Amino acid sequence: MNLYERYILPHALTCAYRTKPICRQRKKIVPRAHGRVLELGMGPGLNLPFYDATRVSEVIGVDPSNQLLKKAEVVAREVAFPVRCLSTTAEQMEMPNASIDTLLVTFTLCTIPDAVSAMAVCRRVLKPDVDVLFCEHGLAPDAGVAKWQNRLNPVWKALAGGCNLNRPIPSLLDKAGYRIDEMETMYLPSTPRFAGFSYWGRAHPI
Repeated sequence: MNLYERYILPHALTCAYRTKPICRQRKKIVPRAHGRVLELGMGPGLNLPFYDATRVSEVIGVDPSNQLLKKAEVVAREVAFPVRCLSTTAEQMEMPNASIDTLLVTFTLCTIPDAVSAMAVCRRVLKPDVDVLFCEHGLAPDAGVAKWQNRLNPVWKALAGGCNLNRPIPSLLDKAGYRIDEMETMYLPSTPRFAGFSYWGRAHPI
């Protein structure tokens, strides 16, 4: 890990994912989580203030970045429910089978090196009636925008800690063994179109 990745990137990502358009997206999906929640890609804990404390019993946040989880631990002290931060990947996490009521992924599938594998592995710990809540950015439906996403992606990925502009989120969920029950999409306001096509909704494992 170089100096940019250790000291600059965590602060840059925290600022980028704290913008008003992205916070409005979090408000649409995070309060729907209930019971014991597994948050894949917790990062600096930006979702924590949006949980409904009357609906969740515990939030378990998984993220391989110690730098980001240190920020999440600070935020966790201010919320009214238990939070556990695990510095690991989905593939390496140790958790009982069928122990999770809600799986939450927000602005995470764009960055995980093998998002399909990570989501597939998560199925082991999910209860049969689990809610899988997602809010992501990814490949736009407009050919002109998608063309620019593909052109810019190599540079963007290098500067943004592995974030991809052009991942087809519905297809990733399908390949990982999830069926989408509901989904909405839009271009986020005040955001460049190449980086601002958002998907959000609910799915379940099949």
